[in-house]
Amino acid sequence: MPDQMTLQERRDGATVVLTIDNPARRNALSMPIRVAMVEALERIEGDRSVRAIVLTGAGTVFSSGGDISGMDAADLAAGRERFRLTHRLVRLMIKSAKPIIAAVEGWCAGGAVGLALAGDTVVASADARFVMSFGKIGLVPDFGCLHTLPLRIGQGRARQMMLYGEPIGAAEALQIGLIDQMVPPGTALAAAIERSRLFDATAPLPVALTKQYLANGLDAALDWERDAQSTLFLTSDHAEGKSAFLEKRPPTFEGR
Repeated sequence: MPDQMTLQERRDGATVVLTIDNPARRNALSMPIRVAMVEALERIEGDRSVRAIVLTGAGTVFSSGGDISGMDAADLAAGRERFRLTHRLVRLMIKSAKPIIAAVEGWCAGGAVGLALAGDTVVASADARFVMSFGKIGLVPDFGCLHTLPLRIGQGRARQMMLYGEPIGAAEALQIGLIDQMVPPGTALAAAIERSRLFDATAPLPVALTKQYLANGLDAALDWERDAQSTLFLTSDHAEGKSAFLEKRPPTFEGR
């Protein structure tokens, strides 16, 4: 059966719920799903009847992050094009006039951490886990993490997450400010929708302008990320990290 990753969309009052739906692949952020998210967000942005967006993943995980099997940039131009699209999504979320709430169950890994942090609020279940192990596949953090993570938890804690790639649980994530609300397992989506109701009685223009101001510095971070990651895609270490991951073995890196 072919792999079909879809983005489900439904209305709940003035809130739109977007669900990344491919539990068989742990809701990996393939390029087709990124395209679908860009198309949905651009359409929603112009709909005045929408006051908030909730983003979640189907099944028991939020997302396993980038689809490693699809990381096949053959040259620098291909790598830069990949990030042109990804950064279009990141900019749409961070600069959107609509408040965005991420509802996280289970694992939120790699680029999925950046996806969640591109929103304004993160609601996570008590059994959620967050990890940024980019170094294990020879890459730097992407999806805007270099901008959003230090702003959320401070540069010192962000260094620990990004450099060591160790998972942290929801309780620690709440303590350091990575998430905003911890709820019982299985209730993150309901809690996120409930929180989105607060925007029904909030003027939309101040929300939009506040988000615009808080996005200062984003573009410079994304430009650096695009240059660095596009180059790293072509390294031997990235090829080794990707092969090791797919073959389920420890990688052997040589710094080239």
